[in-house]
Amino acid sequence: MYEIYKVFIKNYRVYTSEGMIHENDGAIFLKNLTAGKNLEFSEIKEGKIDFIASIDGLLKIDVNTLFELNCIDDIMMATLHNNFEVKKGLKVAGTRVIPLLVEESKLNEAKKIVGDKKIVEIVPFKPKKVGIVTTGNEIYHKRIVDKFGPVIEEKVSKYGCEVIGQVICPDDKDVIKDSILSFINQGAELICCTGGMSVDPDDVTPTAIKETNAKLVTYGSPILPGAMFLLAYYNNVPIMGIPGCAMYHKTTVFDVILSRILIDEKITKKDIAAYGHGGLCMNCEICTYPACNFTKI
Repeated sequence: MYEIYKVFIKNYRVYTSEGMIHENDGAIFLKNLTAGKNLEFSEIKEGKIDFIASIDGLLKIDVNTLFELNCIDDIMMATLHNNFEVKKGLKVAGTRVIPLLVEESKLNEAKKIVGDKKIVEIVPFKPKKVGIVTTGNEIYHKRIVDKFGPVIEEKVSKYGCEVIGQVICPDDKDVIKDSILSFINQGAELICCTGGMSVDPDDVTPTAIKETNAKLVTYGSPILPGAMFLLAYYNNVPIMGIPGCAMYHKTTVFDVILSRILIDEKITKKDIAAYGHGGLCMNCEICTYPACNFTKI
């Protein structure tokens, strides 16, 4: 082996005259190449480095570049799923050189593939001012008690969001529309509309949202629970039409999309459509979301 690779020691690192790199140096190279913001790192052990979240936030993985990187022999990287909601201190990825010595040419190939992109990073949540518009004649006339408001407030509050108000509207599209626009004029950065999201004749919330002149992204999602979800943008203010399942299920489409909204990601129709693969909740007796298969893309 020594005759083939002509190994010599320099500053406690192993190099060779045949263009070979020691596993530990290779792992450092891959870490520096792929790691984005808000990460900490384990010590190197046998050519392996772990990536650890240094903040609470949303894990973003460049899935296509990760795939290309893993097509190179003798190096690897494994991560949690893209858009995984993480807490500070959670291990989110690991990379290593597989043999003791790796060809320098393979690391150069990795550099060409990754370029200036970063495969792994954590994006912090940005708390928003939230307006809740709850619709329905039965709630408006106090024949039933509103259960939507407390659920929405609890979910957004865990991200540090401020609910600046809740308005309860009858099934009148003009009143609903005006309530949405009023919250936006008050500085709301996210509008959550609850009630009236089905296809019954008196369910006019989707129409009211459209008539604000907001740009509709989708009315409907391939996520269960959450098929009758609506997303639109009034300029840069997201408007979410939240279906009734949010009252009864611990985790729904609202939880999935909310975390991305709170990193200021502009969600597209294709983003929503991609959730079809994995968008079926198993309704486990004990919910472990996000540490489960639901909506992992």
